[in-house]
Amino acid sequence: MKKTFKLHIEGKHPDRLLEAIKHEVRKYVKRERRKTLPAGANYWAFDCRFGTTEAEAQDVRLADIIALMDKVKATDGEAFYVEILARAAQRKPRVHADDPDSDDDLEG
Repeated sequence: MKKTFKLHIEGKHPDRLLEAIKHEVRKYVKRERRKTLPAGANYWAFDCRFGTTEAEAQDVRLADIIALMDKVKATDGEAFYVEILARAAQRKPRVHADDPDSDDDLEG
């Protein structure tokens, strides 16, 4: 999803418009997470960018996008750009400190 959202459209209340935009973003993320993962991947990672324009967009975390939208609305911004791209990723297994097979314990 690469899209510029306007916050002021004639005939629509800005608060309802913002809620509709948030709903669209959440719906997109949910739809992407439902897709089948390719072999070798175990979760969907999202590369996100946010800014007032596409040229000014900066990398952000997916969890921060809704708060950034609220911030633009609070400062009476006219529009903002959101880019969310899904990619398949592989999590690395955790290494536990109390694992007896761990190489961290050097004997001798």
